[in-house]
Amino acid sequence: MKRRALDLGLTVHQPATFKSPEALALLRAAELDALVVVAYGLILPITALEVPKWGCINIHASLLPRWRGAAPIQRALLAGDSMTGVTIMRMEAGLDTGPMLKSRSTPIGPTDTAKSLHDRLAEMGAELIGESLDDFSGGRIREVVQPAEGVTYAEKVKKSEALIHWQQSAEQIDRQVRAFNPSPIAETRFNGEQLRVWDAEPIEAPAGGRETMPGTVLTATQEGIDVVCGRGILRVLRLQLAGRKPLPAAQFLRGQRLDGMRFGDP
Repeated sequence: MKRRALDLGLTVHQPATFKSPEALALLRAAELDALVVVAYGLILPITALEVPKWGCINIHASLLPRWRGAAPIQRALLAGDSMTGVTIMRMEAGLDTGPMLKSRSTPIGPTDTAKSLHDRLAEMGAELIGESLDDFSGGRIREVVQPAEGVTYAEKVKKSEALIHWQQSAEQIDRQVRAFNPSPIAETRFNGEQLRVWDAEPIEAPAGGRETMPGTVLTATQEGIDVVCGRGILRVLRLQLAGRKPLPAAQFLRGQRLDGMRFGDP
């Protein structure tokens, strides 16, 4: 955003906070119709929210009131939601509690990652904010109060959440892998080292298979590395040893023998 603004010869300000008198004076001097906020990461004080004529307008990557907060895309994937979307809302003192101006939904596919979903929602958000600003200028804007039912909070992602627990189901781990791609990347341990899992897919366990401890590599072929989970099998498709590049399973196996090995052991 900053690079594009500078390319266009626009002035760029980067105040560390909007709580200072200097930052507020800067906002007031701009005589703003609206202040558009996206992925800002800080709470704007009420004194800043009241400056623009139309208010501060937020592009939020969820269908509010579901997944208010810092990590709506990751939380939707982790929860196994079938739908998500973008909501344009006018900001108020509460965390993503303001009235809704527009929204648009999109299905979450079985192979969607945080990156693919982010990129799709970013385009939707850009379209919706343009439409919303046109509605403001044309006097057509309509606000809808968020319902009290269905409120959930999308807490900030912690690095510790990236650790795979193979006792979980293959479906749950698959969600974890997709939710944390491209950051912080789901990981396990292999021969005492970090092993990151970039891409995977749940598959059905073979019929009549013997009971095997979760984390055990059942088979390792050109198609992928099949790992036993608490329920089902996770086929690992792309992975990365510490200090190495991410590799498709077929390339990774050229330098590793994994049959019968166990992921997650110290």
